[in-house]
Amino acid sequence: MVNDTVANMITSIRNANVIEATTVRIPATNTTKDVGKILLQEGFITNLREHKENTRSFLILTLKYRGRKKKPYITNLKRISKPGLRIYSNHREIPKVLGGMGIVILSTSSGIVTDREARQKQIGGEILCYVW
Repeated sequence: MVNDTVANMITSIRNANVIEATTVRIPATNTTKDVGKILLQEGFITNLREHKENTRSFLILTLKYRGRKKKPYITNLKRISKPGLRIYSNHREIPKVLGGMGIVILSTSSGIVTDREARQKQIGGEILCYVW
């Protein structure tokens, strides 16, 4: 059985947005930590902290909402590269999400970065997900 931690993280965040939950608890891996840091840098979440229970460690993401109606900052997340079908792109062909309004998260040789950073550093990689 293959564990896709990024897909698990995306699904947890998407489900939390639907029920307007303030926090999401996700199993901590190096990949999910890096994706969480990017979401924090880009302003999609308010807080990111690590919590340990016994031998397992979890990430607790605090989601960001706006207005009285609690409209989420993260409209949608979409997993692109999957364990059964990896999607790679060079720096010239990295897609723009909603004309640059969203972000693409890539796994590169320099770590996990956004589409803007990858274009700036002129490096390509595996397209993990879209966030808008």
